[in-house]
Amino acid sequence: MNKTIRRAAVFSLLLVFALLLRATWVQAYEAKALADNKKNRRNIIAQYERPLGDIVVGGSPVTGSVRTRSGDLSYKRTYTDGELYAAVTGFSSQVYGANQLEGIYSKVLDGSDTRLKNPLDALTGKQTEPGDVLTTIDPAVQKAGFEALGGKKGAAVAIDPKTGRVLGMVSTPSYDPSAIAGSNDGATWKKLTDDEDKPLVNRAIRQPVAPGSTFKLVVAAAALEDGLYGSVDEPTDSPDPFKLPLSTRVLENENPSAPCANASIRTALRHSCNNVFGKMAVDLGQDKVRAMAEKFGFNDQKQDVPVRAYTSVYPADMDKAETALSGIGQFDVTATPLQIAMVSAAIANDGVLAAPHMVSKVVDADGDTLQSYEDRGGDGDGDGRRIVSSSTAEQLRSAMVTVVEQGTGGNARVDGAEVGGKTGTAQRGVNNSEKPYAWFTSYAKDPASGKEVAVAVFVEDSDAARAEVSGNGLAAPVAKRMMEAALK
Repeated sequence: MNKTIRRAAVFSLLLVFALLLRATWVQAYEAKALADNKKNRRNIIAQYERPLGDIVVGGSPVTGSVRTRSGDLSYKRTYTDGELYAAVTGFSSQVYGANQLEGIYSKVLDGSDTRLKNPLDALTGKQTEPGDVLTTIDPAVQKAGFEALGGKKGAAVAIDPKTGRVLGMVSTPSYDPSAIAGSNDGATWKKLTDDEDKPLVNRAIRQPVAPGSTFKLVVAAAALEDGLYGSVDEPTDSPDPFKLPLSTRVLENENPSAPCANASIRTALRHSCNNVFGKMAVDLGQDKVRAMAEKFGFNDQKQDVPVRAYTSVYPADMDKAETALSGIGQFDVTATPLQIAMVSAAIANDGVLAAPHMVSKVVDADGDTLQSYEDRGGDGDGDGRRIVSSSTAEQLRSAMVTVVEQGTGGNARVDGAEVGGKTGTAQRGVNNSEKPYAWFTSYAKDPASGKEVAVAVFVEDSDAARAEVSGNGLAAPVAKRMMEAALK
C-alpha cells in the first residue's frame, strides 16, 4: 500500500476513534448536565407542554394551568387568589423561573420527579402525570391576616404550637403570580422589580429586621433558665435609668412614668421596661443570651419550612453597651416574623419547639403519598426539641397574659381564650430617623376546643404618624384576627 495512503488511513481511523470517544463521553458523562442546562429550551417546552400539578390549600387547589394562545409553550400557570397566597406558593414563570413551593417542588408539579415513575416508565422514558403539593395553610387564618394587614407594609406568620403546622404566612404588599406566568409579561416584571415596596419579597421569611421588645422574651427565658432570677415575680436589680456600660448614654423607657426601677420580669414585660432587659442581658453576658437565642432558632442558616428562611441573627463580639442594646432587640439583632412566631410557639407548647412546616404531604396523580411531613412532636419526641423547662414556659405564659390583660397588648384580647403576648417597637435609621417597626407576638388557647395558635406580626410601614406607631396599635389587631380565625 502506498505509504501516503496508509498514513491517511491511520489518521482517518484515529479521527473516527476520537469521534466515538467524544460521543461516548457526551452521552455517558455530559448528557445530564446538558439536559439540565438552563439554556436548553427543550426543558421548558417539556415543563409547559401540559397542565402542571397543583398546590393545595384547605383541600382546594390555589393554582391551575391554562392553554397559551401562541408560541411553543402549550400551557402557563394560573393562580386563584394569587395575591392572598403569593407568600405561600411563590411563582412559576415561563421566563423568570420558579421560586418558593413552585420552585422546590417543580419536578413533582411538572411530572418529571422520578418518584412519579414506575419501573416501566423509567425504562421507556414515558412522561408521567404530575403530582400535587398539599399545604398546612388554613384559608381562614391566611385571609384574616391578609385583610387585617390591608395597605400596610409588613408580614405575619401563624403556627400551631403542638404540631409546627404553619397556618398562615402573609406578606404585604403582595402581587398576583399569574401576571408574570407567561412569556410576554416583561412590563409587569419590571414594574414589580422596580417597585420600592418590594412586593416580590416574602417579608415573613426573607427580610429579617430588628425585633425590638419581642426579643425580651428570649432574654427573660435565658434569665429564668440560668437562675439569675428564680421567678417572673422576683424583683430585679435594675436601676432606672440604666446607664449603658462604657458610655454616657442611658437606656430610656418608652413610658417614663412606668414602674420600671427594679421591676420584676412580669412587670417589665407588662410595661416593656428597657432598663430591666438591657441590664439583664449585661448581667447574663452575651454568650448566655446567644445560647438561648440559638436554641429558639437564631443563627440557624438552614431554617427550612420547606422554603428556606433568611437567618435571624444574634450577633457576637459585642461590648457591654452593645450587649445591653441587644437585650431589647436592637443593635445588630435581626429576626423574621417566622422566627418570632417560633419563640411564642415554644413558650405556648410547654417549652418544646415543634419544627415549623407549611407542607403536609406530596402526592402523585392518584393521591398516593410520595412524601409526608408528619406533625412535629409536641411531646419532645421526633423533631420537637425542648427549648426551656416546663416551669420557665409556664411562668413566661403567665407574664405574657399579664401583658395582654393589664399591659401594652390589650388589642390582642380574644373573648373566651387565654391570650398572652408581647409588643415591640424597633427603632431604625441613623439616630432613629426613620419610622420605627411595629411588632406583636402572641399565643392563644381555647380551653373549650383545645385549639392553640402562635402568631408574630411585623409592620414595616403604615399610614400612622411616627408618634402613633406601636406594636399594640398596628400589629396586635392583626394578630387578634388571625388568632380568632385559628381558634374557630
